[in-house]
Amino acid sequence: MTEKRIRVLVAKPGLDGHDRGAKVVARALRDAGMEVIYTGLRQTPEQIVAAAIQEDVDVVAMSILSGAHNHLFPRVVELLKEKGADDVLVVGGGVIPDADIPFLKEKGVAEIFTPGTPTSVSIEFIKNNVKR
Repeated sequence: MTEKRIRVLVAKPGLDGHDRGAKVVARALRDAGMEVIYTGLRQTPEQIVAAAIQEDVDVVAMSILSGAHNHLFPRVVELLKEKGADDVLVVGGGVIPDADIPFLKEKGVAEIFTPGTPTSVSIEFIKNNVKR
C-alpha cells in the first residue's frame, strides 16, 4: 500500500517580487517527497485559495517580504474557511517581525518560519501537523 503524498501549494501573496526563498522552500519540500505546486508571484488571497481548492492541497505555504503579512495571511485563512477548506494547514514565512507572530497564529496561521529557519524544521512541522 502506498502512502498518500502531502500536497503543498507554495504561494507568494501580495506585491513583492522576490521569490528566491519560496523557490528554495518549494524545492526542499519536493525533495522531502511532497507534491509541490508553486503559484508564482503577486497572487491575491482569492487566487491562492482558488488554486488550493482546485489542486486539493493539504498545505498552503506562503512567503512574503513586503510587510503585508498581517492582512494577506489571515485573509487566506478566512477565505479557506468560507470555501469549506478549513482542514488545509496554513503556514507562512518571510521577513516577519516576532511581534506579529502571535497575531498571525491567533488568526489561524499554524506556524511562521522566519529567515534562517532550516528547511528541515519546516518539513517536519508540515509532516507532524498536516490535517488530512
